[in-house]
Amino acid sequence: MTGNRMAAAPDELSRSELDALPALKEAHLKIRAELGKVIIGQQAVIDELLLAIFSQGHCLLEGVPGLAKTLMVSTLARCLQLDFNRIQFTPDLMPTDITGTEVIQEDRATGTRQFKFLRGPIFANIILADEINRTPPKTQAALLESMQEKQVTIGGERHPLPAPFFVLATQNPIEQEGTYTLPEAQQDRFMFKVFVRYPTYDEEFQIGALTTAEYQPQVNAILSAEEIVRLQKLVRRVPVAPHAIHYALRLVRSTRVEEADVPEFVSEWISWGAGPRAVQYLLLGAKARAVLDGRFFVNTEDIRAVAHPVLRHRIITNFSAESSGITPDRVIDRLLSEVPDRRNGDDVAPQLARAFN
Repeated sequence: MTGNRMAAAPDELSRSELDALPALKEAHLKIRAELGKVIIGQQAVIDELLLAIFSQGHCLLEGVPGLAKTLMVSTLARCLQLDFNRIQFTPDLMPTDITGTEVIQEDRATGTRQFKFLRGPIFANIILADEINRTPPKTQAALLESMQEKQVTIGGERHPLPAPFFVLATQNPIEQEGTYTLPEAQQDRFMFKVFVRYPTYDEEFQIGALTTAEYQPQVNAILSAEEIVRLQKLVRRVPVAPHAIHYALRLVRSTRVEEADVPEFVSEWISWGAGPRAVQYLLLGAKARAVLDGRFFVNTEDIRAVAHPVLRHRIITNFSAESSGITPDRVIDRLLSEVPDRRNGDDVAPQLARAFN
């Protein structure tokens, strides 16, 4: 095995890291239980948000109004003891309204003047960028730069953002008048695109009963910011067998029409496929899923579980597919059914073989 940290053998991991797994799995279950006091249903959405947080990724959340997206994120911030800010994106929002600005401040004692940086709402652990497609590209770019660099540059001076830092941007799938669609290159910066669906009949019954009564649930803090940063580093240490990496590569490269031997339906339905970030996020999401499940190894099922939120905003269907009602999710379903999770010649490192038996 090479010195690649991604494929590190389990015996290179410390005993304290291995011992942390049961505690993290228990914390994961407790977080879900605490959120369940406030949020009815939406378990898949909650799990994908947690995967993104522990993978140091960001989420693009799509759903109609009234599905408790803001409440979900603010409650999650309380469970994790993180600072939370909500930014309502509007057509007149300026980049400095997000990042902050410099103002001239006078010292009354000496009469001297100097610039002082006033921090914007971006300086928090969890940012809810509500209706990101309501603001012009210039303001969108200011947020996306902060997401990528984890810092803000004002007047030539860099201001680091707090750690952990997580952006949840929402957009409405309906009422597109007066919106500025995020370009595909900017959507690619989001680890996941998560769909928030309508609740089931029973879930909506509970929502109606609880939210119209004097019900004030108490949400307990489960993890601290320091613990989350430590767990994010732990996720990066999770080993991935070469055959699992090959599977992630095959899934992503099968979305590119110019690649040799892609399935026939890909050429019929896709105009542009996923880039290298998709491979990175498939593996990081799979690592986080394994850790939250109490495992210190990744299998191909972990990769399959995060394929839809990772790939759906990185696959651009063509006119033929759209006119036939073929969505990116249907393309991903087909890929998962046709791309083999192992091929002849895929190797499983001897150091990891016992983990996959």
